[in-house]
Amino acid sequence: QVHLVESGGGSVQAGGSLRLSCAASGFTYSTYAMGWFRQAPGKKREGVAALREDGTTSYADSVNGRFTVSIDNAKNTLFLQMNSLQPEDTAMYFCAAEGGLPLRLLVSDEYNYWGQGTQVTVSS
Repeated sequence: QVHLVESGGGSVQAGGSLRLSCAASGFTYSTYAMGWFRQAPGKKREGVAALREDGTTSYADSVNGRFTVSIDNAKNTLFLQMNSLQPEDTAMYFCAAEGGLPLRLLVSDEYNYWGQGTQVTVSS
């Protein structure tokens, strides 16, 4: 059984940084995609950043250049380094994972495994 557990959320001022972590267990696919999504109150869930096991990454335009997704395969942990945070980045952030070769890395329908989320709040 796959479990994804996010951590690292919190409250920061605009311009600050946070690093989110997603610890995965039971996820043993040799080919896979993992990503970060976020959902603000009253808005649809949106893809933020994702990667494949071959190192391919994809970023939403709104975070490109500010956020970096990475993975520590030895620790089965996905990271999201978020710099230059802005109030519009405020949302619940979710980790997602899928085995195989999902084509659309930033589309939530491509993923079957989800964490419970971690809240990020950025104040101006």
